[in-house]
Amino acid sequence: MTRPVASPTQGAPDPSAPAAPSIAPKAPVPGTRALNFKPSLKRLLGLLRPEKVLLGVILVFAIASVVLTVAAPSVLGHATNLIFNGVVGEQLPAGLSKDQAIAELRADGQNTTADMVSGMDVVPGVGIDFSAVGWVLIFVLVLYVASSLLAWAQGYMLNIALQRTIRNLRASVEKKVHRLPLKYFDSHTRGELLSKVTNDVDNVSTSLQQTLSQLITGVLTVLGILGVMIWISPLLALVALLTVPASFAVTAVIAKRSQPHFVDQWKHTGKLNGQIEETYTGHELVKAFGRQAEVEREFGERNDKLFQSSFRAQFISGMIMPTIMFLGNLNYVIIAVVGGLRVASGTISLGEVQAFIQYSRQFTQPLTQVGALVNLVQSGVASAERIFTLLDAEDEKPDPADARVPAVDTGRVSFENVSFRYHDDQPLIEDLSLVAEPGHLVAIVGPTGAGKTTLVNLIMRFYEIDSGRITIDGVDTREMTRDELRERTGMVLQDTWLFGGTIRDNIAYGDPSASEEEILEAARVSYVDKFVHSLPNGYDTLIDEEGNNVSAGEKQLITIARAFLAKPLILILDEATSSVDTRTELLVQKATAALRSDRTSFVIAHRLSTIRDADLIVVMEDGHIVEQGDHDSLLRKRGAYQRLYSSQFS
Repeated sequence: MTRPVASPTQGAPDPSAPAAPSIAPKAPVPGTRALNFKPSLKRLLGLLRPEKVLLGVILVFAIASVVLTVAAPSVLGHATNLIFNGVVGEQLPAGLSKDQAIAELRADGQNTTADMVSGMDVVPGVGIDFSAVGWVLIFVLVLYVASSLLAWAQGYMLNIALQRTIRNLRASVEKKVHRLPLKYFDSHTRGELLSKVTNDVDNVSTSLQQTLSQLITGVLTVLGILGVMIWISPLLALVALLTVPASFAVTAVIAKRSQPHFVDQWKHTGKLNGQIEETYTGHELVKAFGRQAEVEREFGERNDKLFQSSFRAQFISGMIMPTIMFLGNLNYVIIAVVGGLRVASGTISLGEVQAFIQYSRQFTQPLTQVGALVNLVQSGVASAERIFTLLDAEDEKPDPADARVPAVDTGRVSFENVSFRYHDDQPLIEDLSLVAEPGHLVAIVGPTGAGKTTLVNLIMRFYEIDSGRITIDGVDTREMTRDELRERTGMVLQDTWLFGGTIRDNIAYGDPSASEEEILEAARVSYVDKFVHSLPNGYDTLIDEEGNNVSAGEKQLITIARAFLAKPLILILDEATSSVDTRTELLVQKATAALRSDRTSFVIAHRLSTIRDADLIVVMEDGHIVEQGDHDSLLRKRGAYQRLYSSQFS
């Protein structure tokens, strides 16, 4: 079982060491169009593929709902005809046939009225059939109720499909984060990464939820209404279709101009989140150095850039809806005029015109909605692009299929002609050879940027070496799985990491299967037991996310207890006492001494007083080992180690 002891992201390179190169695809350049809008949209919709069966059922429900909705105005037009026929029929002389009534109207010179009556189903002298009108209205009500129920069922199932898709997307992002190499985290701010994992995923979810249902219903409604309009009157249908090309042209032109600004909007959102997260984490430092004004100025600049890109994106895309509404109203006026003339000529009935006008409004409404949804689609695709750049980032090198493990675990670590560099043109560690015998304490010293932390990161395979090999008990670490390797290794870092939970939970993180007695024993050996009883709830004391309710030294002791519980074969201590006071340092030294017992240990230290008893002291400069030996022999050489020692104790 793998027992994680320290967060991999804590093993960052020395501050002055060359930074790791970025391996993520390049971010969109401000003011340019989205990198891959169509492929990203296609890939985003492809996430719905596992839900294709449910989507098929949703489509059937949507079609049925649209059919009922489209049928209702036509049926309602029949009710209008019944009323209008009754009104006109009541004004005609009773006892005459329809043809006789028309002949009398023409004889009286009322040719227009005669033409209108000829196109109507009237009985002279007979008024409105309210019973028939009532049954028609009840039927229309049934149609609308059934359509609403189908639409509700469609929306419910679509919500299930979308939520499962977003859940899978979040899971994919989470798994991807765990597969990324450490150099990815070194080259991207935490705020930017968190923005992709949270804000962008939420924005994709919102965009899909608000657009997909309306797009499906809108497209089906347009097709259904278009068919009915052509059936009622091809001429009026042609008039209605005149605005469609104009609507699509307007949408395409405006969308093309607004998409780059949506890309900028989410890019600036990520940068702003990164700056906020960085400032919040270092809030005390900002206060101590009086840099509030500079931080506020930087925040203001980033906030202004986000405002500008957001304003342009929303303003430009927001022009689509009013433009399409104007075209729809213009279309409505033309249909009303042409339809009135055709009713007067008897070519079409009033109920059909009334239904057609209602259809024309329903026809333009989905087009208007689609126009209004364009900005959501663009925003969602812009976020999806950012998520896909994360998902497409290079994974860490996979573990070998035929992994090996040492036959005997002794803890012998060997560096054999190891070379490593963060950038191809900037050498860091060149042809380094070093042997740590089982149970020995190896101290690594040197100036900042010499490659000390990088050396232990290579042991943990946080980075892959360029040449040579590192072996543990004769087995190349690249031939072992990372879990097997890290199960044998424990780390105590300068930057302590505690999660929100109890002190007991934080210690047990070293071995989740440990018993209560084992946890308490680790706490006693590491001197955690010494201070924990002074806390209100003892081992059940909750540590907040920042660990502010325990001191720096106490946090360090908890991390040592965690490493002690893991029982690692190889121990790495990276400046474990650099940030604590002298009294706490003595406790930490005692705890680490107990922890190092019978283990191969690597200690990175600037305080040379802490490593005088090391079996081997390795002095590094510019990625090379310049000296190695024990404390006394290195002082006698009067070389690099002696200069470091003298600078601290002279």
